[in-house]
Amino acid sequence: MSGIIGKKLGMTSIFDAEGKNIPCTVVLAGPCVVTQIKTKEIDGYEAIQFGFGERKEKNTPKSLKGHFAKAGTTPKQFVAEIKYFETAVKVGDEIKVGLFEEGEFVDVSGTSIGKGFQGVVKRHNFSGVGGQTHGQHNRLRAPGSMGASSFPARVFKGMRMAGRQGGVTVKLQNLVVARIIADQNLILLKGSVPGKKGAFIVIEKYHN
Repeated sequence: MSGIIGKKLGMTSIFDAEGKNIPCTVVLAGPCVVTQIKTKEIDGYEAIQFGFGERKEKNTPKSLKGHFAKAGTTPKQFVAEIKYFETAVKVGDEIKVGLFEEGEFVDVSGTSIGKGFQGVVKRHNFSGVGGQTHGQHNRLRAPGSMGASSFPARVFKGMRMAGRQGGVTVKLQNLVVARIIADQNLILLKGSVPGKKGAFIVIEKYHN
C-alpha cells in the first residue's frame, strides 16, 4: 500500500473519450516529505510517516521542530502514516503525485464536514410523527416514542436520537483517479471526497 497527503481544492468536471461529463474533486497532492520510518524493533509496528504543507516556525512546538529538523525538512502542517509502503523510501525523500496512474482505484480518508447539533430527521432520516391532525402542530420533526413502559422505564443505550453530526473520520473506498496533472501536483478524483475546501485528506492506493 502506498499513499500521499493532499488538500481538497474544490470540484470541477471533465469529459471522457465518449463525451460524458464526469464530476471530479480537485486535490493538491504533495509533494510530501518522509519524516520518519517506523520499525517493529523501535516502534512496535512498521509504517512510513510523511508530512505535507508548510507550518510557521513560531507556531510549531519545540518537540516538533526537532522532529522535522532530524528529517532535514521544514515544519509541516499535516502528518500522516501509511503502513506497508510499496516502494523503498528513506527519511527526507519526496513523495509526488506520479505515484498514481489514471484509471486506478484509491481509498480517500478525511474529516467530514461538521453539521453541529441536529435532530433525528436530518441525522437519521426519520420521517417525523405525522400530519397536523388533532392538535399536533409541533410534531412534524419529532422522534416519536423511544422509551419503554414501566419496565425497563428507560431509553436503551445506542438509540438513534438527536446529537452532533459530522466532524468524524470517513474513508471512501474505490474512487477512480480520473486525471493527473503532474506539473501542478493535482489529482482529479471521480466523485466527492470527505471534508470541506482546504481540508487535508489521505489518498491511498486501493488495497484488497
